[in-house]
Amino acid sequence: MIQVQSKLKVADNSGARQVLCIRILKKSRATTGGVGDIITVAVQKTRPHKRVKKKDIRIAVIVRVKQPRQSDNGFKLSFNENSCVLVADAKDLTPLGTRLAGPIAVRELRKAKAMKCVLLSNHAI
Repeated sequence: MIQVQSKLKVADNSGARQVLCIRILKKSRATTGGVGDIITVAVQKTRPHKRVKKKDIRIAVIVRVKQPRQSDNGFKLSFNENSCVLVADAKDLTPLGTRLAGPIAVRELRKAKAMKCVLLSNHAI
């Protein structure tokens, strides 16, 4: 699960490489976030000549979590890293990038109404 001050990799081509979680936006007293949750992040490492710059504050959706999670159908799902996708707005969840790298958890993102993130990925699990 993702907590405040957790470092995450960015799974899209928006320009950010690594971000730091500042706040979890699902509830007022939420301490952890999982796949499909919306968080506020600060950009720490970037790629040169891209849209996102260092020290920017952005909204992101969590797409991979390292901790194993049991889905509704009984399978345990875990990934190798914690990662997120930067989005333009917290309401419609449109990604800033045009491609998503790596696998994502489709069931959890569909429940979170992040269908645009699901459509951009090519490795859906």
